[in-house]
Amino acid sequence: MEMLSKHVYLDNAATTPMDPKVIEAMNQVMMEVYGNPSATHALGRKAKGVIESARKSIASLIGAQSKEIIFTSGGTEADNLAIRCAVRDLGIRSIITSPIEHKAVLSTSQEMESDAVSVHLVRVDDKGRVDYAHLNELAEAHPHSLISLMHANNEIGTLLDYHQVAEIASANNCLFHSDTVQTMGHYPIHVADFKADFLTCSAHKFCGPKGIGFLYVNSNLRIKPMITGGGQERSLRAGTENITGIMGLQKAMELCWENMDEEIQQITALKNYMRDKLLQEVPGIDVNGETDTNGSLYTVLSVSLPPTDHNDLLLFQLDMAGVCASGGSACNSGAAKGSHVLEAIGHPTDRQTIRFSFGRFSTREEVDIAVSAVKKILSVEQPV
Repeated sequence: MEMLSKHVYLDNAATTPMDPKVIEAMNQVMMEVYGNPSATHALGRKAKGVIESARKSIASLIGAQSKEIIFTSGGTEADNLAIRCAVRDLGIRSIITSPIEHKAVLSTSQEMESDAVSVHLVRVDDKGRVDYAHLNELAEAHPHSLISLMHANNEIGTLLDYHQVAEIASANNCLFHSDTVQTMGHYPIHVADFKADFLTCSAHKFCGPKGIGFLYVNSNLRIKPMITGGGQERSLRAGTENITGIMGLQKAMELCWENMDEEIQQITALKNYMRDKLLQEVPGIDVNGETDTNGSLYTVLSVSLPPTDHNDLLLFQLDMAGVCASGGSACNSGAAKGSHVLEAIGHPTDRQTIRFSFGRFSTREEVDIAVSAVKKILSVEQPV
């Protein structure tokens, strides 16, 4: 399926275009399901039924129980809920994380840091891979910590070996929280395999709507709400539920699971095609993060362009050429400081990084246009 656009859109890690089938499902809910889910009358019960049906469907896709799914406004809120509740409600006094986590994890962890709560950063190498021996040392030194490590880095795409992390967490009586925002909907995540206590999701990363996601919380844990004022979400998140968004999330996840094998093959081939084409046709370009297919998120290709006197203009010039991509993480857009991820892996400061990211509607033609634009911007001679 292709989506027509006047732009070449290769920024799917920031957000994805919504699937028309998701829009259709949401439109139907907006037209027909307008009762308040907390109301006891027929229309309220109908709305409540939509929410609980979606919760059941989503839970079944990841092998969870319905009661383990808490709907949130997205991944940032879900990360905050997991970390803050772990400290406040579950007796956590140490947080072990990495310097390349999303700011939703790093900033929240730093805010939790006090005389009573310590934060420890596990080492990562120049590819963004976790030093698991160091992680084990930290867990042994600080048992009953919260280990918070993302499944795939949102800027460079390096994947976490979550089996190793789960084993380390279990051996040291630690809780395991993983930000799975970039991988939910792209990999067949199953809670029995992941063995994490918390997992996070944001629908707009896999052709769903913005402003909706969920936090998976292992049913053995007892947490209290971060947002209070009502009994919604089993009294764990107050506020009238986003019924339309929840339906969009459900439909988007169902479509992902139906077509996952096909999309993995399609998008992996597209990423590899662009990587090889850039390396062959643009002298001095380099790939950031893990390059092995099994160790890298198949939707993300982060490249370092050759040093030039116009580093600060490269992303702007790409935009002017009609190519949508990111200079690292979209969440750093407008920030005066450079990417904390690139800084942590020792990325050269004289090279501009561009993150190309692919999705369901990405095409080879778009890749060809983007590569040609990069070559033109860098004044690489076109082949005769």
